[in-house]
Amino acid sequence: MSSSNRDANSDLSAPDPGFGIYVHWPFCQAKCPYCDFNSHVVRSIDQSAYAEALVRELEHMAALCDPQTVTSIFFGGGTPSLMEPATVETVLAAIDHLWGINQGTEISLEANPTSVEAEKFRALAALGVNRVSLGVQALSDKDLKFLGRLHSVDEALGAIDLARTHFSRMSFDLIYARPNQTVGAWETELTRALSFAVDHLSLYQLTIEEGTPFFDLHAGGAFTVPGEDEATALYDATQSICQDAGLTAYEVSNHAKLGAECRHNLTYWRYGDYVGVGPGAHGRITKDGIKRATVTERLPTKWLALVEAKGHGLVDQETITPPQAAEEMMLMGLRLEEGVSLERYKALAGQVINSARMADLSGDGLLMRDGDRLTATPAGRLVLNKLLGELLA
Repeated sequence: MSSSNRDANSDLSAPDPGFGIYVHWPFCQAKCPYCDFNSHVVRSIDQSAYAEALVRELEHMAALCDPQTVTSIFFGGGTPSLMEPATVETVLAAIDHLWGINQGTEISLEANPTSVEAEKFRALAALGVNRVSLGVQALSDKDLKFLGRLHSVDEALGAIDLARTHFSRMSFDLIYARPNQTVGAWETELTRALSFAVDHLSLYQLTIEEGTPFFDLHAGGAFTVPGEDEATALYDATQSICQDAGLTAYEVSNHAKLGAECRHNLTYWRYGDYVGVGPGAHGRITKDGIKRATVTERLPTKWLALVEAKGHGLVDQETITPPQAAEEMMLMGLRLEEGVSLERYKALAGQVINSARMADLSGDGLLMRDGDRLTATPAGRLVLNKLLGELLA
């Protein structure tokens, strides 16, 4: 690795970003109308074929990376809890062989309440999965139906209990700014969620993404979502309630007690390297000082055919220049409460950020600087893209 990249990635003033492995399982029982993720509903899955393909792609990716110690593994989707424990075991064995898995490695798996079984959770925990993230999304049966979810509130609460029984760490997701949702109703729902002694919550505003059924329904007037002022009030209530409960907003949409932050997602936001395997997976990997962005084929059947023919499903590998890396690092890092290291930015970009721009944005209440650390204020986090555009202009 070149000295400039080594310095940029080992700055002692910045937290260690770690090194992660992301495994994408693209299959779901149903496609939620708001979801624009790479997920697919199929009648049957040859899990052994996909497990073998994931192993082959992991082997290919390992050859494209500098040797690193794995700090986190994340099974995302789709619905990874639809994976058979044997599939998870095969993938983890391959990662252990290629990189090594130690006792401190965070191993997360996303689950939907409808695909949760005590026996499966027990088996996954025995394989080393130590963190589960549940897609609860709402504590209202009416709103769960609107969101296209297949589970009920009672099923969600049962899944939370099961997760707490089998895993040392547990998180769940909720979506707010739903149609006709008032601040008072959201405060009641969020307070109830916090009563389950959860130490991590991912709380997202409902966004209407192009290409989803909700986009067409919303455009046709089938429903409306809270306007900007109402959404801001809901966001402010979210921050206040979580902060009072001891769950800091360590990232724009993620709240955790101290020490319960998702280490894998921190690797993304701290701009560490991570391997991405499976259909539609993205990665950021470094070899001999050159950082690359990787993308695999989105369609599961095409991805599988590519891996069987070539040993990988990569459809794009792009070299990231140091200035591009610096911009990506800034965009990701300003999402975090801890912010970014200005020295690391300088090491990557080969130049410093304009001090006058930083001063102007600080005067506008959007940025704060404390020595080497640059952070976005709560107001700045709400307009990150605009903030970054002005900061790096």
